[in-house]
Amino acid sequence: MKYFYFIFKNLTRKKVRTSLTILSIMVAFLLFGLLRSLSAAFDGGAEIAGEDRLVTIHKVSIIQPLPQSYLAKVQALTGVEKATTANWFGGYYQEKKNQFAQFPVLADDYFDIYKDLIKLPPAQLESWKKNRVGAVVGRALVDKYHWKIGDRIPLIGMFPQKNGSTTWEFVIEGIYDAKTQGADTSAMLFHYDYFDKSRQFGEGTIGWLIIKVKDPKQSAQVAAAVDALFENSFAETKTNSEKDFAKSFAKQFGDIGLITTLILGAVFFTMLLVAGNTMAQSFRERIPEFAILKTLGFSDVTVMLMVLCESLVVCVFGGILGLMLAKFIITGAAVEFAATLPGLGMSWKIMGMGLVLVILLGFITGAAPAIQGLRLNIISALRRN
Repeated sequence: MKYFYFIFKNLTRKKVRTSLTILSIMVAFLLFGLLRSLSAAFDGGAEIAGEDRLVTIHKVSIIQPLPQSYLAKVQALTGVEKATTANWFGGYYQEKKNQFAQFPVLADDYFDIYKDLIKLPPAQLESWKKNRVGAVVGRALVDKYHWKIGDRIPLIGMFPQKNGSTTWEFVIEGIYDAKTQGADTSAMLFHYDYFDKSRQFGEGTIGWLIIKVKDPKQSAQVAAAVDALFENSFAETKTNSEKDFAKSFAKQFGDIGLITTLILGAVFFTMLLVAGNTMAQSFRERIPEFAILKTLGFSDVTVMLMVLCESLVVCVFGGILGLMLAKFIITGAAVEFAATLPGLGMSWKIMGMGLVLVILLGFITGAAPAIQGLRLNIISALRRN
């Protein structure tokens, strides 16, 4: 216990400096928790997607449309159990900040392909099929906007209608839920036929194809067959697993993983300099005191461990505070952004990684002064007094 007393007294000697160092470390690990959680949320869809589903897009870019006629050709291929289409609508509800995913789809096939992830009551599915302007929405959207079946929902879309209006009105006919944890329920689905016949341009085209293969082991062969079918055509295709599609779609916003890694790298490099300089300065101020401790019988190793423990205590305390604050913020944000970022959350994996980095930071910043304490010569040190 006497060693802990020494450590405590040394840390509280310069209260302002110690507090500012802890605060700096706390901010660094707050950023770590927030950015890593955000990166994991963007990759969440890729982890859920199954290898038995493929997505076919235009070879040039996802924003380039494909002919609707491709659907029938793909459905006829060997190894394809079912295929359907989807488009990006790009609308918002009331205000531009209220943006979420909306997809014109084929009602007969979409829920069959995703039956392992999401579910819609059969009665609601039938009601949706009968209503040309009907739509189904995910549970996350219902919770956020307090919608209910029968509500008329106007969306401002990027596709103008033939009458010149950009306001599309839909009637909620169903609410779908997730069957597996983490499945996305933050989208609105409506009829492709209504969208295609009403839009001002692009009629007869689709955004991408979604393919359910009979045997997941044959996914690579089916993907190659799809692309070979349209090779040398005016709209060549690129077919990948839905997992790869989800990742590439997230990268439309930028390479989130790379961005967060670069930011965190800069933050931790700065933190090493700040914390390392603080610990080195604290050690230099107390060199005569460490010499007296050695004179009184404290061993070289004991002095070294005391210096190293001071660094660990500061880093661990600040790091845990930062991670706990990040957890609190992410938990609140997960509710607010459930519709647009359903996978947002701070996992135990991120917490564990943060704790490892906290300890590593403590060792690195305390290593140099601790070694100096180990090699400290009593006579030379006392002369400095």
